[in-house]
Amino acid sequence: MIGNKSHKADRLDSSYRDYRSYWLLLSFIISSFALSSCFQAEDFEDTPEGNMEALWTIIDEHYCFLDYKREAIGLDWNEVRGRYRARLSDDMTKAQLFEVLAEMLSELRDGHVNLYTPADVGRNWSWYEDFPPNFYQDLQDAYLGTDYKIASSLKYRILDDNIGYLVCSSFASSFGEGNLDEVLYGLRSCNGLILDLRNNSGGNLTLSERLAQRFTNERRLVGYISHKTGKGHNDFSTPKEQYLEPSEGVRWQKRVVVLTNRRCYSATNTFVRDMKCCPQVTVLGDQTGGGSGMPFSSELPNGWSVRFSACPMYDADMNHIEFGIQPDIVVSLTDEDRARGLDTLIEAARQLLLQ
Repeated sequence: MIGNKSHKADRLDSSYRDYRSYWLLLSFIISSFALSSCFQAEDFEDTPEGNMEALWTIIDEHYCFLDYKREAIGLDWNEVRGRYRARLSDDMTKAQLFEVLAEMLSELRDGHVNLYTPADVGRNWSWYEDFPPNFYQDLQDAYLGTDYKIASSLKYRILDDNIGYLVCSSFASSFGEGNLDEVLYGLRSCNGLILDLRNNSGGNLTLSERLAQRFTNERRLVGYISHKTGKGHNDFSTPKEQYLEPSEGVRWQKRVVVLTNRRCYSATNTFVRDMKCCPQVTVLGDQTGGGSGMPFSSELPNGWSVRFSACPMYDADMNHIEFGIQPDIVVSLTDEDRARGLDTLIEAARQLLLQ
């Protein structure tokens, strides 16, 4: 389906989207400022204990999944405080303090919580290290060949069974409405479309929404978002609906298989949530990596900073999506297929689309 609106209407629609995104961002900034203003690094001394207490307090007051973690993994954040305080000493080095604080944050088992210092970044990567990669660049390159087309950051071609293959490896690199018009129009004769998102670590939510809008002909409720409103673990605003609007450009009308693995997170996680609400879309592969919540940052007395998700996001059924979204069909890449130069996920998607 090709939109016929005028350039003037195009600009008005674009202005409306920019306006809506602006106010969404502004409301988040205001709520984040209100929360961050309750915490002052100056209230804590620049000592090992002062920095640990500051970090513990920031998480206690602003991290939005403490109750969920208590139920899911038995996390007792108060117990964590006492256990890690006992590891501190006044004469410990910066490296030793970093190790203690990073390990304390790892108790959250959240790969999207990071401690930033000039020397290192504290992180917990078990959220994807405990999963198979389900992606190899050399296999993807073999399917793309060397004569694939490039539209900004998007790569695409028609496979030999007349299935369209579109690779979106990042939402950090911009692509425009014109790029999407040309890509989908160029694949219009295909029997179906494989949209490969594997290893897409996210980026700009506006771009992920721009792409998802090409796969619906009507406005759809895709989820909800809340904001932290107080220091209590369960102090949240009433969840606000999030809708996906159909694009006025070229829209895809045939079946789509979206390929995912555990390294699909942040804006890509939100994109997968939205696509699961669109007709004729099947998500195939592995659980996504999560991390959809808008980030919150704060600073310790010694200048180190911590960043984490502070706005829980949900799917249309009010399920948390912060820790990943399950595919409709679970498929793992096998060693046998890899040895034969085949990508198990792509082959499964081709079979599904040709049925």
